[in-house]
Amino acid sequence: MKKTLIGCLACMLLVGCKKETSEKNNIVLNYPETKTVDSVDTYFGVDVKDPYRWLEDDRSKETEAWVMQQNKTTSSYLKQIPYITDLKNRLSKIWNYEKIGAPFKEGKYTYFSKNNGLQNQDVIYRKQGENDAEVFLDPNTFSKDGTTSLDGLSFTKDGTLLAYSISEGGSDWRKIIVIDTETKKQVADTLIDVKFTQISWYKNEGFYYSSYDKPEGSELSAKTDQHKVYYHKLGTSQKEDALIYGGTTEEKHRYIYANVTEDHRYLILTPRISTSGNKLYIKDLTNKNSKFITILDHTDSNTSVIDNIGSKLFLVTNLNAPNKKIVSVDASSPTPENWVDIIPETEHVLNPSKGSGYLFANYMVDAISKVKQYNYEGQLIREIKLPGLGTASGFSGKKDDDLLYYSFTNYNTPSNLYKLKPNTGETNLYWQPKIDFKSEDYESHQVFYTSKDGTKVPMMITHKKGLKLDGKNPTILYGYGGFNISLTPAFSITNAVWMEQGGILAIPNLRGGGEYGRKWHDAGTQLKKQNVFDDFIAAAEYLISKNYTSSNYLAIRGGSNGGLLVGATMTQRPELAKVALPAVGVLDMLRYHTFTAGAGWAYDYGTAEDSKEMFDYLKNYSPVHNVKTGVKYPATLITTGDHDDRVVPAHSFKFAAELQSKQTGTNPTLIRIETDAGHGAGTPVSKTIEQYADIFGFTLYNMGFTELPNKKP
Repeated sequence: MKKTLIGCLACMLLVGCKKETSEKNNIVLNYPETKTVDSVDTYFGVDVKDPYRWLEDDRSKETEAWVMQQNKTTSSYLKQIPYITDLKNRLSKIWNYEKIGAPFKEGKYTYFSKNNGLQNQDVIYRKQGENDAEVFLDPNTFSKDGTTSLDGLSFTKDGTLLAYSISEGGSDWRKIIVIDTETKKQVADTLIDVKFTQISWYKNEGFYYSSYDKPEGSELSAKTDQHKVYYHKLGTSQKEDALIYGGTTEEKHRYIYANVTEDHRYLILTPRISTSGNKLYIKDLTNKNSKFITILDHTDSNTSVIDNIGSKLFLVTNLNAPNKKIVSVDASSPTPENWVDIIPETEHVLNPSKGSGYLFANYMVDAISKVKQYNYEGQLIREIKLPGLGTASGFSGKKDDDLLYYSFTNYNTPSNLYKLKPNTGETNLYWQPKIDFKSEDYESHQVFYTSKDGTKVPMMITHKKGLKLDGKNPTILYGYGGFNISLTPAFSITNAVWMEQGGILAIPNLRGGGEYGRKWHDAGTQLKKQNVFDDFIAAAEYLISKNYTSSNYLAIRGGSNGGLLVGATMTQRPELAKVALPAVGVLDMLRYHTFTAGAGWAYDYGTAEDSKEMFDYLKNYSPVHNVKTGVKYPATLITTGDHDDRVVPAHSFKFAAELQSKQTGTNPTLIRIETDAGHGAGTPVSKTIEQYADIFGFTLYNMGFTELPNKKP
């Protein structure tokens, strides 16, 4: 690909004021004028202009000034919406209840997470026996504004040491800190510049972790695509860490994860070229001179070691089993021809876990959980009776745990915790939230609608009971449709507030997700990506045809890959929805792979450099490249974070600039850029509440509501 860049005239101003104004409900908008540059990329003989290329430089003063001007414009608009403060107050009130995570045993203590209500970050507590619980680790003390979050915990087998990782400002770059669990004092140097990692101890001697070399240029946007696994020996400098795997082959392994088995016998490596498919290697840690043994030398499947008993390995795989199965094999000859089925593939997608010496097969039946308990010979012990239709998760622990915990939730039921005695099957409610939300006043049901090519697609629709189907219900259609990720029923505080206002929440299970296995995923990838957009459009048309809502009361929403979904839908069908809410979206499909770890998404997207056919296909739906002059697009509120180093904010910056320069009509096109925030994980509660008050306020206001449909104190 040939690139040319012609610099702008020095006299060109960064930001001016567009002469045109946009007006909605008496709010006058004066958009900042975004300068353009003569940047051109050439793909297969086709020149593609990139006039806002300069916004990719997240370190420049010009970009910083642009962000400030855009935030000022957006803030000015939102402040004039009369009920955003009411929404913020309601969100704060409903959010303010105690939340507890499932307990887990490490050494002589039982640990659990808890949030008193409005704490920015969950706190880790612990207790011994019947003693009162004490604060063990409080991430709210990591930074004054709550923007430093706890990412992961890894204890040694005896529980005496803990390695935990933290994220600062929402970045995917991590630090790893090691403490003595008895004294809570740090016992080793802090590891820095760690990214996309698990932490896995070998005895009490050290641990394995993964990272990239720190890139030249911006750490938030520069390309990182050679992952490496290191071993850190406790008491030594990070500079001395041994390179275990990666960085030495011509093939780029963009994600490599290392795990030590529970008995500390094997090191498991899963090198990946992209987000789908992995190689698989094991190493016998009881023999210092052992080499890595190959289980799989290709990336044609997602296969991992779920457990071992001595040299007998138990693997979960979708190799020749699109819905996954569990097999066993001896570590001395672990290649596929020697695999023996333990839990065979079924018509439903399998997501297994293990604990207390059992295997738990969690199946998705039209995105609803069904859980069966097996022994390690593959014999069915029992089906776990769940509290209702929804999502059950957990059922994991160590082999000697006598209790396991699982959570259960759906779109109108807050997550409850249950404890299970695996030897008897006895299940009891462990914890139930006390939340200011009446679940019994809401209903959730599943429908199946027909997409453009005749494919049946499921969708969950949740709302207040007694809803009148008059086409005037404010509705959020939320979607994702990618990366084998399944959208299963789960309660959300923010969605609860939306539904309190008479809003409908509709969530379809689009192709590209994992709800129906590998075939469903692959049907929404690369040259089939349009299927995902068609599924989403068909979901909107279904809601309108059944009079749940109408275009004037419909908002489309999604984040990350779902942000792409919203961007593509609104540019292909601008009249379909009144409001568009793309969050942290992948919006420049010709250049996404040039930033951070974006090249690893090529399994789902392909790249513009693969072939002329792939380039043409991507360009045809890339949101940044399909904004057209003179089109009336929906009222749009783009959201992103200035520290998002997974989907860099330049995607959102460019899309906003394109919309603001080409939009016609009176619908506002705004961008809200959160500072000291990343892709979403670890965002402080306070920032989340403010963000959703703005999103819901913007949405309702642009649907024509001058006051909240159902104001609560």
